[in-house]
Amino acid sequence: MQHVTTRDFRTEDATARYAIQAQGSSFTVRAFATGVLSMFGHSPTIAIQDFEGKVDVNPEAIEQAHLRFVIHSTSLMVIDDISKKDRDEINRTMHEEVLESSSFPDIAYECSRLSASKTGNGEYWLALNGDLTLHGVTRGLPVSARVSLNGDSLRAAGDFSVRMSDYEIGPVSAAAGTVKLKDELKLSFNIVARKQA
Repeated sequence: MQHVTTRDFRTEDATARYAIQAQGSSFTVRAFATGVLSMFGHSPTIAIQDFEGKVDVNPEAIEQAHLRFVIHSTSLMVIDDISKKDRDEINRTMHEEVLESSSFPDIAYECSRLSASKTGNGEYWLALNGDLTLHGVTRGLPVSARVSLNGDSLRAAGDFSVRMSDYEIGPVSAAAGTVKLKDELKLSFNIVARKQA
């Protein structure tokens, strides 16, 4: 019994907190058009520009890590090279009708259940089994990530998919109905976090 307690103290002492930095990170959402317009490439790419969070991790027991990540929904903006009129209309539709950003300002992902395999010196492959809260609905969402710990920095990269209908978001169309989107979104991230003193 004493041995377990000692091990737990050592694990706790070695745990460090990393603060996620929006600056130096990238996080994008890709939506896919359906029907005739899909052949013309009208599949919006959306940048997530404002987010924050923390990761508590012990390199000796990385499977015990805890992550909390919050996206400020008003920061999502279309970044495609399209007309200002179309961009403004897609952004308006996204915030007013899809995300309902004024009612649901935060999108959150929290995870304390994960598995890890070491792939190199300070490098890991993680399978996170967390919960995503979007549009007022919380559902389990698995995410895989490549993670590297290097000195005072942590970097995580990967991609995953989200179905809008799982979060009570109906079929989406924009630009006067000329752009209609598939239910599934593809999200890609390359996140940097800094160790806190």
